[in-house]
Formats: sequence, C-alpha cells, structure tokens
Amino acid sequence: MKNISKDKLKKYERSFNQSENKVITNAVTKNGFFKSCENYEEIRNARYEFSVNLKQGEITNQKQSGRCWIFASTNFLRYFLIKKLNISTIELSQNYIAFYDKLEKCNYFLNNIIETIDRPTTDRHVTFFLDAPINDGGQWDMFLNIIKKYGIVPKSAMPETYSSSNTSEINKILKRILRMYAYELRTSYKKKKNLEDLENQKLDMIENIYAILCTAFGRPPEKFDFEYTNKNNEFHRDSNITPTEFYEKYIKDLNLDDYISIINAPNEDRPFLKKYTVNYIGNVADGNRITYLNLPIDRLKEMAIAQLSEGVPVFFGSDVGQESSRELGILSRNLYNIKDIINIKDTMDKAIKLEYRESSMTHAMMFLGVNLDENWKGNRWKVENSWGDSTGNKGIYLLTDDWFNSYVYQVVINKKHLKPEELEAYNENKYYMELEPWDPMGTLAD
Repeated sequence: MKNISKDKLKKYERSFNQSENKVITNAVTKNGFFKSCENYEEIRNARYEFSVNLKQGEITNQKQSGRCWIFASTNFLRYFLIKKLNISTIELSQNYIAFYDKLEKCNYFLNNIIETIDRPTTDRHVTFFLDAPINDGGQWDMFLNIIKKYGIVPKSAMPETYSSSNTSEINKILKRILRMYAYELRTSYKKKKNLEDLENQKLDMIENIYAILCTAFGRPPEKFDFEYTNKNNEFHRDSNITPTEFYEKYIKDLNLDDYISIINAPNEDRPFLKKYTVNYIGNVADGNRITYLNLPIDRLKEMAIAQLSEGVPVFFGSDVGQESSRELGILSRNLYNIKDIINIKDTMDKAIKLEYRESSMTHAMMFLGVNLDENWKGNRWKVENSWGDSTGNKGIYLLTDDWFNSYVYQVVINKKHLKPEELEAYNENKYYMELEPWDPMGTLAD
C-alpha cells in the first residue's frame, strides 16, 4: 500500500495554484460550497404556478422531530376532512399517533430481541437492533397500523408537548432503557427461562415504557369533544367521542387500504413488477408489513399525475437533502453548479447511489399539484412539507421533474391506477422479495 509522497504533494500544490482556484477558494471559504455555486437562473425560473393545484389547510411543523411520515399521512387525511366538514383548516394529532407508534415500536424491538435471543450480540441482525432500538421514522403501512388499532384524534384533543416536538431527549432515554431490557431478557434466557416467562417479563417492561410515554407525551384521551365551525358559520359538536369512533365516523370511508406504496429502486437485484417487504422493520406486531411494489419511475409519475388530476393528494418519500434548498424551497438537479467548483463529474446514477449508500429514502412529504406541459407530462411539482411556513414559499416547495427522476423513491397511490399486470403482482400473496433492515429501501422516512 503506497503512501502519499512529498513529490506528489508538490505536484498537487502546483496543479491547484491557479488563479481561478484562488477565486473559488475565496468564495467557498466565505460562503460555503453550495451558496457559492447557487444557480441564479434556476432560482429565477422557479414558478409556483401549477396547472393541477390542490388547496390545503395551514402548513404544519414537525419541529425538532423525525415524524415527517406522520405529518405527511395526517396531512393527507385532513385534506379530505377539510372538504367533508366544509372548514378552512384542521390538524389531526401527530402526537397521538407518535405516542402509540413509540409504544408499539418498543414492543416490536423487544419481540425482535426474543426472536433472536439465541444469537450472539455480534450477529448482524442483533447488532442492527441494538444500534437503533427506537427512532422517529416510519412508513405509510405503519401509519395505517396505528390508526386501525387506536383510531385518531384532532390536534385539540392531544396537542403537542415539548417531547413530541423535540424527540432527541425521549429517544435517548428509551434507547438506554430498551438496551437494558434487551440485556435483561437475554440474561433470563441464559438462566433457562422459557419463552412464556420472557413474554411476561417483556409485558412488564412495556408497562414501564407506557408510563414514560405518558409522562413525555401526555396520556392519550379515552374520550373527547370534537367541536368546529364550518365556513357557513355553523357550529358542530360531537361529545364524548372515542378515538376509534372518530376514525370510524370521519376517516374510515376513505378506504385507506386501497392506497399502496409504489417504489422505484432501479437496481439489477430489484426486478420491477415484484413486491417487496423489509424484515424486522415495523411497529404493530400483528399489523400489516411494510409492502412495496417496484415499478419504473415513469409509472410513479403517471399514477401521481392521475391521482392529483382526480383531486387526491399523493404521499411520497424521497431523499430531501440532495440538491435542494430548505430556505428557497426548491428541489432541483440544476440548483447548484457544484461541478464548477470541485471539477468532478458525478458518475453515479440512481441505482448506483442506492447501492453505494449515497442516497436513500429520508423524508416524507405530499404532492399537492403538478404543472403539465402540452404532452400531459409534469415539469414541476407542488410539494407540501411539514417544516413550518417560514421555509420555501410559505411552506410550499417546488420539485422539478429531473429531481423526481433522481431522488423520489416512493409514491402512495390508489390501487385503481395500477395496470392489470401491476395489480396482479401486488395481489400475489405467496411471494415477497425480502429486504434486510439495513437495506437503503428499508430506511424509514423521518
């Protein structure tokens, strides 16, 4: 293995010591890489006008938490609730969903520990569990698991707390406790405790975790009064309604099971027209598994356009940190001319970026519109984010079609938009292609 010689260093120095590099260095040391290569033309051409343009309530804010998937999902539901009740805006309680998601994830983690209890802690799966016993991230299927089991409530019935909006502290506490509980369960197993004993021990642990979550997030309501005034200035009240009754009355008729996750993972070992799941990732133990149907990117766009054109928003997952500006609210492959500064060409396509861990699904948002050209193709997309109204265009982001191709990995689409062969592939219950939990497509949006 060769070292970097002094002669090589001198060659590198002579090569760098050019006048254009001095100008670039001055700009980057003052402003950083991305500000120094921001493409003014791309910013000037960003137009927040869309030929298909859905209207939504006030912009939401997940604050210092990784609950984007909960916000995107509740934003999807409230879009219909606003229309149904003829109101200007409403929020559904993200805190309520997060409470039960955390509770179920803790149980799911301990179940995984028991399932692999005869393996050493150096086993890759056990190591994966212990590295991240709990997190904020999630997926569409996990959201459905929670609301089917626990119902849902408006934000007024269970508002935000410090811990729900700032989750690093509670996550740190839960991680330590869960690792300790994993140690205790594995120690009990070594002492010849049977699986029934371990299960009972686990349930006592979950009782302790429930109390911690109540302390952090508040105790979930058993019943509440739902009150609102519609646009006709008519007051309505539902008294002593339970979270499940609220779901049954206001949400269930959306037939949410008809909405499924379509992904685009164009890798050779991920054939299109196949159904995928992710091992050891989930929340509700007996709930639905995370399920994806892998299709070419053009199909994701075609179905998203079809759904938006019918007046239905689209939940989607992407790698939001790539070639985007939070401040400007622009996601575009032409936003930064980074190659003009570092003089290195990007040789990785979407599949290679997935394989080499350069990109993965990191954030969930919602499409609220698209601008269609004369060929019925989208050239820019309207995005509702959950980072408050001080970023982007008052919380609305613009996503270009090139960025969609490169960094959008998932759309949640009504099954009616699938072609017959796609629906057949999705309905094939006997065969899943199983992904490991550390797979790039196994990452949870947060």
